Amino acid sequence: MLRRKPTFRWILGWMKEMDTEIACFHFGNVPVIPVTCPAIAQEFLKKQDAAFASRPQSVAAGTFSGGYKTTILSPYGETWKKMRKVLNSEVVSPARHQYIYNQSKNFGRVNLRTACRQYTGNVMRRLMFNQRYFVEKIIDDGAPTFREEEHVEALFETLRYLYGFCISDYLPYLAGLDLDGHEKIIKEVHETILKYHEPIIRERIQKWREDDGRNFRVENELEKIEPQDLLDVLISLKDSREKPLLTQEEIIAQTWEIMIAGIDNPANAVEWAMAEMINNPEILNKAEEEVDKVVGIERVVQEQDIPNLNYVKACARESFRLHPLHSFNPPHLSLSETVVAGYRIPKGSHIILSRRGLGRNPKVWDKPLEFRPERHLLSGGNANRCNGFPEEVLLTEPKLRFISFSTGRRGCIGITLGTVMTVMLLARIVQGFLWMKPPELSKICLEESDGDLSLANPLVVCAKPRLPSHLYIPIIKE
Repeated sequence: MLRRKPTFRWILGWMKEMDTEIACFHFGNVPVIPVTCPAIAQEFLKKQDAAFASRPQSVAAGTFSGGYKTTILSPYGETWKKMRKVLNSEVVSPARHQYIYNQSKNFGRVNLRTACRQYTGNVMRRLMFNQRYFVEKIIDDGAPTFREEEHVEALFETLRYLYGFCISDYLPYLAGLDLDGHEKIIKEVHETILKYHEPIIRERIQKWREDDGRNFRVENELEKIEPQDLLDVLISLKDSREKPLLTQEEIIAQTWEIMIAGIDNPANAVEWAMAEMINNPEILNKAEEEVDKVVGIERVVQEQDIPNLNYVKACARESFRLHPLHSFNPPHLSLSETVVAGYRIPKGSHIILSRRGLGRNPKVWDKPLEFRPERHLLSGGNANRCNGFPEEVLLTEPKLRFISFSTGRRGCIGITLGTVMTVMLLARIVQGFLWMKPPELSKICLEESDGDLSLANPLVVCAKPRLPSHLYIPIIKE
């Protein structure tokens, strides 16, 4: 593993060379089983979901989850059931153009990676903490401060190391030697996130629990406190004895998990989609025409428009298919020995479904390396025609021909939020601005990063407002 970095590229390269859609690698004593076939993936996550409902322990997962006090990364058991119930029943229920608007006058250059990542960061901070910034800004110009930039970058770095194939995860006796440097970075990134989250959480817990978290006094009368954000919801939950359901440590860990669950897919999908669309102006023009037809130019895109923006959603689906941020989903742990698709799966195996391998499988997709949104309007799946009318295009993929949001017991609970964030961001970027590559470039470079599957270089392109100027004021102030 030390010689074959990044490990995910070596695994997929070997599978392509051997022309196989399932393989077994032994990292130490751990069988690691990557899968690139949708039919086999469905058997793991649908037909035999219960057998693969757990997660393996790892340095990154244990650190970031505060000792497995979350939902996504916790092994199957009481903690996972508790936190899953909390999120399903209480938590799962936009945005900011000013940065782009200020940069785009006279075809100024816009860093779309910054815009996309800070959009998702802003939305998640507002949902979680009821604030976009960690300190109050004198002038809200839409641009992040150093604190917001550091916070979002730490969250993305977290995701990189959650998928990092740390050596000591497979050879535990090497823990502490940090041969691949992961442990040091994981600790530093975790400390950065806690630096911003913990003070807010501790202060809020104290505020809620001073009056048993239920009431505050106004003119000698008690009035009920209503949760204002997701942090309030987590703090205010009670058990059957009317005691706090979650400990402070569980709230800190769950806050981190909710944040990372909402930032990566929308930001990466939109950045890649825009890179592909700017390289293919006819696709970008079709998306603009659809938005203009559905919404017009006298108002901005709203959430209620999403069902009718099928071509925009097809562009997002194609970006999820072709350009996932990470090559593999978080691993599933086999709880017992079983047989899947005729293959013996030993107890304790790590099952990793390849987002890249599924989405680019040539047995499933015609010309899989081409960005072709139309395939999601014409192909079956959830984009069929019904009684002569096109069905609504969805970002989910139940047949696992690619993975946008996972399925099964470990499926993503934030599908609705993720869909809204992705489509709103892409639609408003398309509607609000004319986009062009910088004049010195013949094409946007679509080279991938070494450590993950993001663009190797942030997408910096030229933009110019395309709507009447008065429409940008409500967007900026919402």
